Amino acid sequence: MNILVVGRGGREHAICKKVSESPLVDQVFAAPGNSGMQNCAKCISIEESDHEALVKFAKENGIELTIIGPEVPLLEGLADRFRAKDLLVFGPNKNAAEIEGSKSFAKYVMNKYDIPTAEYEVFTDFELAKAYVLEKGAPIVIKADGLAAGKGVIVASNTDEAISALQEFLLHNKFGDSSAKVVIEEFLEGEEFSFMALVHGTTIVPLELAQDHKRAFDGDKGPNTGGMGAYSPVPFISEHTKKIAFETILKPITEALIREGRSFTGVLYAGLIDTANGPKVIEFNARFGDPETQVILPRMKSDLVQVLFQLLKGETPYIEWHSDAVLGVVIAANGYPDAYEKGFILPDLGSLSNDSLVFHAGTIMSKDGNLVANGGRILLAAAYGDSLLDAQLRVYKALSKVHWEKIFYRKDIGHKAISHAVLNS
Repeated sequence: MNILVVGRGGREHAICKKVSESPLVDQVFAAPGNSGMQNCAKCISIEESDHEALVKFAKENGIELTIIGPEVPLLEGLADRFRAKDLLVFGPNKNAAEIEGSKSFAKYVMNKYDIPTAEYEVFTDFELAKAYVLEKGAPIVIKADGLAAGKGVIVASNTDEAISALQEFLLHNKFGDSSAKVVIEEFLEGEEFSFMALVHGTTIVPLELAQDHKRAFDGDKGPNTGGMGAYSPVPFISEHTKKIAFETILKPITEALIREGRSFTGVLYAGLIDTANGPKVIEFNARFGDPETQVILPRMKSDLVQVLFQLLKGETPYIEWHSDAVLGVVIAANGYPDAYEKGFILPDLGSLSNDSLVFHAGTIMSKDGNLVANGGRILLAAAYGDSLLDAQLRVYKALSKVHWEKIFYRKDIGHKAISHAVLNS
């Protein structure tokens, strides 16, 4: 069969690679894809926003399943367009994807159906928001209501920082309409983890856990980014905690969306925090996480395509997993997540590809055949290991062999989990 993957980033590269390994698949197409995907997919020059062209391509090329990677086309109704043309698609309809598209909507649903999350209020007025921050004090969390490419969250350590974020969001329109409304939340203490599940209505198939590193610099310093690295499994989150999260968060939110007339089909991503009072929701996404997908899918022993077809038929597939750990490090352009340079030639990645998994995100091939940086997050290098420490040593050794320029990467991905393992060994 022919499979279409919509998107161009590292997440989509990981999806294409996993799908291409299925014996059920003849050809994987990526729209628009990127230069690094060419060994596992045929890239087609159709933008994610060109819904009509994507539907036409799927019809004309016998596409039997389309997997939509990014959130923006989902919130623009791409899955709706495919279903209207009787094309099988894995991704939520526009109204179900609102669980990611509006943080205030997600909070409303969680509040209505008693799903554990941080105390919050929603504001569009700067003075009212400022008064609330001064009343509650810091630390406190300021979130742009809409999509902001993972950069619309400020964890303010003091009230001045919080008020500055409110000015940027509400008065200076930092993210346009996305920050015209803000959610202000209490700061929760605990370890964060990513819990994704494949969902079709009331059927929920949990994936392995991962932990993302959002801050730009070592020691969890600097601004929030789209993610600087990730690893799986997460040893300090117990099976008991995972079970509680499934029963009190993932299961209730899928049932709530059905009751709200927004039945969900696709990947439900729950960004959670393990507090002293149990797991609570930080955020929901309506698609595979990035960079978590790049470390979770390599651990999946089962055939992803077969799993998705079983799920969409109303069955509950069983997923087998490799016991190996996978740890991935993002290579980013200097300046990311703020202003950064594009268009510079990347070094030869031959040795990196030989020693690790490489998932391209912001790369493009120039006319003269050079691989060029074309985004803030350029690529992710990952490695398998018998343990997280083993995987960490392998990936950093591979990265050290490359002569990098104009980029940076964190040197401490996985440090908390590895320290935890050492303390408990």
